Amino acid sequence: MQITRQADYALRTMLYLARQEPDRQPPTRKIAEEMLIPASFLAKIVSQLAVAGLINTSRGARGGINLAKSTNLISVYDVVVAIDGPIRLNDCTGDPESCPFGETCPIHEIWCEAEALLVAKLMKTTLAELLEREEKYRK
Repeated sequence: MQITRQADYALRTMLYLARQEPDRQPPTRKIAEEMLIPASFLAKIVSQLAVAGLINTSRGARGGINLAKSTNLISVYDVVVAIDGPIRLNDCTGDPESCPFGETCPIHEIWCEAEALLVAKLMKTTLAELLEREEKYRK
């Protein structure tokens, strides 16, 4: 399993927004330029993040985007799922009947446990925590 480039770009975008003052709404072209994200790709990402309720968007000369919630209320999990959909290490973790061995498969339990650990870590890690880590690395 690998997080998609789109999810990585979405996380970069969310961190960029998290660094902004609450009343600022940077335009997407500026975010794309500073975060090294192709503008057309960012437009799709912004749309998905807005549908998920993670960002607010406004159009026009003074338009831009900002976070819809506080940084301590948005997790890495929220962003990844908004872009990539549910996290699945294997098809069987979401649907045990997709495997001919079903729940009697000895590997099924390992996949489910590993997936649960990953999901828990991503849910626990908020944008606020990522900002703290970023600050630590700058020192």
